[in-house]
Amino acid sequence: MTSALTELSPGTPPSDATRPSSRKGRRPRRASNTLSRSSGIGLGLAMIWFSLLVLIPLAALVVTAGSGGLDQYVTTLSNGQTWAAIRLTVGQALVVTVLNVVLGTVIAWVLVRDHFWGKAVLDVIIDIPFALPTIVAGLVLLSLYGKDSPLGLHWANTEHSVTLALAFVTLPFVVRTVQPVLEELEGDVEEAAASLGAKRLTIFRRIILPSLVPAIAAGAALAFARAISEYGSLVLLSGNLPFRTEVVSVRVLTFIENGNSAAAAALASVMLAVALFVIVALDLVQRRVARRG
Repeated sequence: MTSALTELSPGTPPSDATRPSSRKGRRPRRASNTLSRSSGIGLGLAMIWFSLLVLIPLAALVVTAGSGGLDQYVTTLSNGQTWAAIRLTVGQALVVTVLNVVLGTVIAWVLVRDHFWGKAVLDVIIDIPFALPTIVAGLVLLSLYGKDSPLGLHWANTEHSVTLALAFVTLPFVVRTVQPVLEELEGDVEEAAASLGAKRLTIFRRIILPSLVPAIAAGAALAFARAISEYGSLVLLSGNLPFRTEVVSVRVLTFIENGNSAAAAALASVMLAVALFVIVALDLVQRRVARRG
């Protein structure tokens, strides 16, 4: 018995005698990089569709932005009104992303780990910002936080209105990315750690968090990208006041209405670079945390 356990102990490769007999005589599979005809057609259609929707428009944006050279970027970004819009948009998007990471994870935890009356209703309500047109969302928020607010919170035409609108439209992202991961986590590992004397904080930090970090990072990246590009929910609520509540999307529209498409493309490409930077940074963070976990 002891010798058998020694042969099958972890870290020791099984010998031919201990391997299942059904595997004897089976040829190892060779990795093939050749696509079948159906796979090739599918890949071609996917790339065509992806190019029409993403690659070609992005290329056209970069070409338009670069038509004015570096001077176009300097002129656009040195404008005080434009720079104020960038600071407001990126700053509020970061604030909302942090709120989503914390509160979105808490909401997902409650929906998965707790049982209470009305849970199914709450699970459906979380998706309302996905389904509700953004202009309607702005109207709803204006009726609650505008001049005649029934809550006594007169946040219209202030920076609070930008935070509120961005938080509303980005709420579901972290919740819906973290929730499936929590549902797949097995409770046996947590119970085993608790039986060995691990505290709740240690269990969460060493067992649960490393599994959640990739989902949290993905939801945070989606929330940030959505926040810096939001327009509809801000039109009515923020008032689009220059140097106060004007966001980048409104500033881009102003450039287009004034016939300055090069400046609009330059500003849009800058925000695209910001979004890509944040997405890559979040990906690196989640990889590092997952390795250390």
